[in-house]
Amino acid sequence: MVLIVLVIAAVAYYYAGGYAAKIKEMKTEAVNLVAGATRDTFRQDQTSIAYDCKGETLSVLKGEKDAYYVEYDDIPIYIKQAIVSTEDKRFFKHKGLDYKGILRAIVAMIRDGEVTQGGSTITQQLARTVFLSNEKTWERKIEEMYIAVELEAKYSKEDILEFYINNVYFANGYYGIQAAAEGYFGVDVNHLSLSQMVYLCAIPNNPTMYNPLKKHDMTIKRRNRILKTMLDDGVISDASYKSAKKEVIEPKDTAEPIKNDYAQTYTYYCATRALMESQGFQFKTTFKDDTEKKKYQDEYDELYSECNKKLFTGGYRIYTSIDLTAQNALQDTLNQQLAGFTETNEENIYSLQGAAVCIDNTTGMVRAIVGGRSQDLDGYTLNRAYQSFRQPGSAIKPLIVYTPALEKGYTADTVVVDEPIEGGPVNGDGVYSGAMSLRQAVAVSKNTVAWKIFDELTPEYGISFLEAMDFSKLDKNDKRLPASIGGFTNGVSPLEMAKGYATIANNGGYRNPTCIEKITNAQGEEIYKADQTATVIYKENACRQMTDILQSVITSGTGRGYSLGSMPCAGKTGTTNDNKDGWFVGYTPYYTTSVWVGYDIPKEVPGLGGGTYPGRIWHDFMVKIHEGLDPVNFVSPVSGETP
Repeated sequence: MVLIVLVIAAVAYYYAGGYAAKIKEMKTEAVNLVAGATRDTFRQDQTSIAYDCKGETLSVLKGEKDAYYVEYDDIPIYIKQAIVSTEDKRFFKHKGLDYKGILRAIVAMIRDGEVTQGGSTITQQLARTVFLSNEKTWERKIEEMYIAVELEAKYSKEDILEFYINNVYFANGYYGIQAAAEGYFGVDVNHLSLSQMVYLCAIPNNPTMYNPLKKHDMTIKRRNRILKTMLDDGVISDASYKSAKKEVIEPKDTAEPIKNDYAQTYTYYCATRALMESQGFQFKTTFKDDTEKKKYQDEYDELYSECNKKLFTGGYRIYTSIDLTAQNALQDTLNQQLAGFTETNEENIYSLQGAAVCIDNTTGMVRAIVGGRSQDLDGYTLNRAYQSFRQPGSAIKPLIVYTPALEKGYTADTVVVDEPIEGGPVNGDGVYSGAMSLRQAVAVSKNTVAWKIFDELTPEYGISFLEAMDFSKLDKNDKRLPASIGGFTNGVSPLEMAKGYATIANNGGYRNPTCIEKITNAQGEEIYKADQTATVIYKENACRQMTDILQSVITSGTGRGYSLGSMPCAGKTGTTNDNKDGWFVGYTPYYTTSVWVGYDIPKEVPGLGGGTYPGRIWHDFMVKIHEGLDPVNFVSPVSGETP
């Protein structure tokens, strides 16, 4: 009678206290959560990986957690057996809830003096991991149970085990068995030994208590208990048990990301834009008015932010054209040439900086990109190679003055007159040489000649070539004569200068200088592939003539002394007023490299010119990157043919 009274009282309290309605609400929510779930629900927030041109890991991109996904058939059998043996022995028998398991866990806890078996099923743990928080309340536990039952009704046991193994937490930011294998042992999950597999499977029961990096001994003890359970369950032999138990386990902390600062940030930028492109976004650099520009920028910023987040959580495999050997050579060369400048700003960043970009002329892809001097700083620093815009000085002349002039009938032998111009520029050397050939004027960088030809062509015509090559910071005020010698409103980036000269090297064919060759999703399906089809910007013969003239810059002009020996090369120096910016941009049939040196906040650099630090950086790097390559001559222009 007492028991009957207690039961009646409990039922009355259950309804009168409003718990019946609350639990019904939780059941409805559980049904809706699982009904709206797809297989992609269990693949959220996967780690992406970027690779260099040789397939080596360039960068690991992860959001709030490090996670990869492994299909059921690719998960080693021992991992499945270890998880089931230790976490939920009756997994393949119950329907999401295991009442016997709960009682067994209580008995085991009393016997072992610690929690050696979980009261929750694998399905319940999956429900908690994917759909709920770890808050320990009776409401969360009830909803967890409802979700577990719904999951069992919707998915097979194999599906649920696959989802669980890929989502469960393995401590230190690693979610899923593949992330744990990579993080603690630096190998693919299928390359783990039996002992290593079971060691990892010991962690999820209590990631704090069995943290490999902090409580290794505890993790080893649990590994041994799981091995014994697997032996008792008949899933491993006695010999395998003894061998695995004897094996020495040495987990490593590989969580520190690979740091290729400038290559990484440029890769993230290009990959984000590639994802935008895959969604149909059309990039623009010219606008009819400010209203159109603002509308475009708002749309760009919104989608860029969305795609950038996906980049770090989408489990992508990003294949780049970055050559880490060339990358390191470019970084080392820039560091060495600027090593004498030790002044730093208030943020402890070197005051004098440099940036450089190398493009592979065969593919039009970026091979190496350096956005500043190396420093041991937290986080990423400004990547000046594509984020900084500076006045280009005379380095701009081939792009907007001389190659266009060659298209209009000028030749290397056309006689031009170097003379003072009222209201015009002065020459860098302060000398006016009178009548001279166009080749000579380019070689010694005569400002007056460039100014007069640009005036003849019209600034609108000259700037149109930069617009066609998507120079991003052009302003309507740039369509004026000072642009002929590098006087721009906002300036240009080292990347833009490299792609401009690479277009000349490619006989007038412009290719977007991304570093992303292709992107696949976590399942290996290609979602983006770079289209390097060239767009004609300059006429072919005009480019061949320009190349022929630019070779004279290095043999007898402002770039004298930077010859690459038997390897033919062409290039141009650039220096702005008061020596604030120095440039050297040049190419061979193999590579185009652009170099800039200056202060982030423009000020005079005594002795700086295109032919000093930038030229030396260009020369020394180009020597390194051409080692072992056979000399290849440029294609000669067709004489007597209209460009």
